[in-house]
Amino acid sequence: MSVPAEAERVARAALTWVAEPGDEAMGALLRVCPPAEVVTALIEGRAPRLSDLAGIPRLERALPRWAARLGDVPDEPALDRWRRNGIRLVIPGDTEWPGQLDVLGDARPWALWVRGHVDLRFACLRSVSVVGTRSATGYGAHVCGELAITLAEAGWTIVSGGAFGVDGCAHRGALAVHGTTVAVLACGVDRDYPAGHCELFRSIRERGALVSEWPPGRMPTKPGFLVRNRVIAALSRGTVVVEAARRSGALNTARHAHDLGRPLMAVPGPVTSAQSAGCHQVIRDWGAVCVTSAAEVMEMLEFAADGPAGI
Repeated sequence: MSVPAEAERVARAALTWVAEPGDEAMGALLRVCPPAEVVTALIEGRAPRLSDLAGIPRLERALPRWAARLGDVPDEPALDRWRRNGIRLVIPGDTEWPGQLDVLGDARPWALWVRGHVDLRFACLRSVSVVGTRSATGYGAHVCGELAITLAEAGWTIVSGGAFGVDGCAHRGALAVHGTTVAVLACGVDRDYPAGHCELFRSIRERGALVSEWPPGRMPTKPGFLVRNRVIAALSRGTVVVEAARRSGALNTARHAHDLGRPLMAVPGPVTSAQSAGCHQVIRDWGAVCVTSAAEVMEMLEFAADGPAGI
């Protein structure tokens, strides 16, 4: 795998301030145009030099929007300060880039900000996403902890979103047995959000990694949580929904896993529990496999033919 030129790295860093993650117009443009040319065109107030721009959706409206955000791009001293604080930029072509993200097509991240001591690609070669409601019941917290502990002991990296409830239980379960865990955030990796997880994020940085498409300093937005869920689903070999109501954001992650063709699993709960209704829905309507133990999760993950594309 080739090492990207420094000009491309600087350009992709700038684009994390210019375009919102998941913007398929930017993704389509980067498929046919070098990032440095995109940034130069925005600075000069023109369209990128391409023979045919017609195939890029909504580009004409997107260009002025992106150009208006150029003032948000920080100067070199700020980038150096983040590097000294252990924040690095991982881009396609780097040896650390997780190739399984390429399955997202034009919605693939153009860069990832990473803070932590593990190699992201290596950590995610054998990983499973564990997601669920922020309002976990005692049942959900117990089941999630047991799953994460056993999976981490077996060498699986636990991927989740760093939120309260099931996410936090999943990360803590992996950390309890000195396993590896990755938190995909909807804000900058220098932000502790939620603030109540400050100590948890510190532990994740030591034993795993914080990952975000959003640049340092960026606070989360409500739509951003849904946008980042596609990364949680694509980054791992499969997704387990531990506990989720019918309108839980975890079902958005489950939908991405389903649409990407990754193994989708769900833990059943009491039929009287609203917090398990979403799990029962994905089993009934989306073909998710009902799992009740880490052994069943690992059986599904090992059964998946050849693993995710690009690994």
